[in-house]
Amino acid sequence: MPTTRTKRSGKAKTPASRGRAAGKSTPANRGGKLSPASSITNYTTALKWLYEHVDYERLRLVKYDDATFSLDRMRQLLELLGNPHEEIKCVQIAGTKGKGSTCAMTASMLESCGYTVGLYSSPHLIDLRERITINGDMISYADCAEIFKQIASVEKKLDAGPPTFFEIMTAACFKYFADQAVDIAVLETGLGGRLDCTTVVTPLVTAITSISYDHTNLLGSTLGAIAREKAGIFKPGVPALTIEQDDEVAAALEECADQTGTPLEYTGKQVEFSYRFEANKELGPHTRVCITTDTSRFEHLAVPLKGEHQAHNCGLALAILDKLKRHGFHFEEQKLISGLAATTLPARMEQVHDTPRVIIDGAHNAASIQALIKSLGAHIQYDSLVMVFGCGQDKDVKGMLEQVALGADKVIFTRAKMNPRAVEPTDLLKQFTDLSGKMAQTADNMQDALKLAGLAVSREDLIIVTGSFYLAGEARKYFLDHAAKKAKR
Repeated sequence: MPTTRTKRSGKAKTPASRGRAAGKSTPANRGGKLSPASSITNYTTALKWLYEHVDYERLRLVKYDDATFSLDRMRQLLELLGNPHEEIKCVQIAGTKGKGSTCAMTASMLESCGYTVGLYSSPHLIDLRERITINGDMISYADCAEIFKQIASVEKKLDAGPPTFFEIMTAACFKYFADQAVDIAVLETGLGGRLDCTTVVTPLVTAITSISYDHTNLLGSTLGAIAREKAGIFKPGVPALTIEQDDEVAAALEECADQTGTPLEYTGKQVEFSYRFEANKELGPHTRVCITTDTSRFEHLAVPLKGEHQAHNCGLALAILDKLKRHGFHFEEQKLISGLAATTLPARMEQVHDTPRVIIDGAHNAASIQALIKSLGAHIQYDSLVMVFGCGQDKDVKGMLEQVALGADKVIFTRAKMNPRAVEPTDLLKQFTDLSGKMAQTADNMQDALKLAGLAVSREDLIIVTGSFYLAGEARKYFLDHAAKKAKR
């Protein structure tokens, strides 16, 4: 049954996060001396210590192997912290696109049904603490600093050297969730799955969202290879769920499931699933889903997030809750429906400004850009689409630009200030012109790009900022700050 807890507020009166948007961190420690635990006296000094560690999210070149992404190092770190991950019931979700949405819907439904739910996600948009939440509340500044201090006090005991940025964040999430005695944690994997440090857990259920080409320089150049990396989260006897996949992906997932002794089910096959697109006065254009299993029947539930692809993510989230019933979780249908409807997820077709209309989205691979453009057309009426676009060097740049050329009426290439892997706008322009023959513009930064976009649109047009979470987060912070200043005036 759900437990009762007093919520912690994440709104402590301490210095603001120096997260992605602020950008005052150093991306990696190059073998220099790490600050001692005694140097951590508050959240600001805790962040300083954190950013002394290697952050593979920000490095241009990364060696993807068991030494670089060491699960043994992660397990040793957790052992030094008292193995907090073993105290937590959890769900683990991997995939190329849609895992953040699936995590958000799963967590929101669980919370609405009365459970205390930890959610671990990445990347963050503005504040580092967005990655670790309980029932929607970010970890407090004080708790974050205290847990980082505990990690700093044991890191020198690690045989394989200091932990990475992501290992620290993951260990912190486990420690915080265990300390707060959450009923269940929903964990979003970072890179891949096989070597992702969230994979040290033994979850109640695992799930894999849509798999497409991304991080091909690390995970493999074929869909099968990428799928095998994602399937690294499979555990013997732990049920796994996925959606309808490409044939090559499905074959790889089934091969891995057979090897690990993992019962694998698909929505649309073993789990009865259907969806339809409709529009009404209350919700406007939206998608509804149906899921039927031996123990659950969900009929015509409205998907809270825009886009046909979100129907598959929603079906997967509902199937996850069905599996949790076998572990003693109980769900009142109306509370579950209310929780689903209450799902919010920043930077997924999020409108951040009204006049002109500006939407931000963290789409960062070709399949996501394609789905985004399709969703914009289905859900929003507009005359012309002006796209502010920037992406990372480690992405399928050509594939993304092909989708941009197909969907945008005008393109302005830029780069996020804090993404060291960002492709230069002039390089994007050249590639775009070479493959499409279309004209476009460049801007040195996101703000300049928005000014150019503003000059190019009328009331009926739409501006979309996309290509990376770095760029989406930067735009989101810009408009939030603008709204705050306007409110003060």
